[in-house]
Amino acid sequence: MSKIAVVYWSGTGNTEAMAGAVAAGARAAGAEAELIAASDFDAGRVANYDAIAFGCPAMGSEQLEEYEFEPMFDACKSALRGKRIALFGSYGWGDGEWMRSWEAAARGCGAELACASVMCCEAPDEEGAANCEALGRALA
Repeated sequence: MSKIAVVYWSGTGNTEAMAGAVAAGARAAGAEAELIAASDFDAGRVANYDAIAFGCPAMGSEQLEEYEFEPMFDACKSALRGKRIALFGSYGWGDGEWMRSWEAAARGCGAELACASVMCCEAPDEEGAANCEALGRALA
């Protein structure tokens, strides 16, 4: 059984809802999935999981949340080399630049993006939730 971490930061609950759907998809595919707030995760925990889904909404001028999530992700980069990961998050404006930049950073540290990233405008609708579940299944 695969062990999947779903690590997220959410300010409004939209990305948290996405994280729940990712975990549900992983569990439906037979994996053990653990929801973890970004503030409770660090590089020392990366090796405990077969794969990790990271979730963060677009903030400011299309960037990762800068006080909790981005420092945690930056600290994990060296541990992510060769690790299967997936990215997801919500946004309210822009064109997804934050996700493209985040994907490039993940590839740059040697992480393996296991599937296409998932973005939802505001709260996940039915299609967005289904895409999040598919992301979780892909990681499992």
